[in-house]
Parts: sequence; structure tokens; C-alpha cells
Amino acid sequence: MTIVTKLGPEDKPTEEQLYRIEQAADLPIVSDVDSPVYTAEQLAVLYAESKRINIKQTVGIRLSKKTIEQYRAMGKGYTGIMAAVLDYAIKHPEVLKNAL
Repeated sequence: MTIVTKLGPEDKPTEEQLYRIEQAADLPIVSDVDSPVYTAEQLAVLYAESKRINIKQTVGIRLSKKTIEQYRAMGKGYTGIMAAVLDYAIKHPEVLKNAL
């Protein structure tokens, strides 16, 4: 039996909810079709495939000081935003035309 309870950021679990969590910690983990048990070989294949899919390359690029400052002002993850902008532009030729 699965019990789902959603708590808001300010909500605290009730005593009953805490009790259920403590009880669940002692239950065995049961495998089913949604969460099969994988062999070491299967896990190795999945890991290798995930690495192949997420390959990113580091490149050097010359940007104006103003451009770099504007991206850095976006905070942590600004290089990911830069990459997303480039990905978007390359997929939409009209954006590239307007930028040139």
C-alpha cells in the first residue's frame, strides 16, 4: 500500500506521518516491474550509455567583457544558460540571421 502526502514548505509532518515513516524504514525493499533489480552488467551498460549521451566538450570562445558580465550577473549556472542560448540559436536559423 502506498500513501502519498504532500506537505507545503511551511508544513510539518504529523505524529502519525512520522510514525508511518519510521515503520516504513523497517520494511524490506520489494522489486517490481517499475523498479527491477539490475545485474552489475546491466548497470555498467546503463552507466556507459548515460555517459555517452551527456558528453559535453569544453571550448574556448572570445566574448566581450560586457557580454561576460551580463551572463555572470545571472548567477550560478550562467555557463549553462550560455550553452542553452547557443543551442537555441543553432536550431532557429532566423535568430542567427538577426544576430549577424
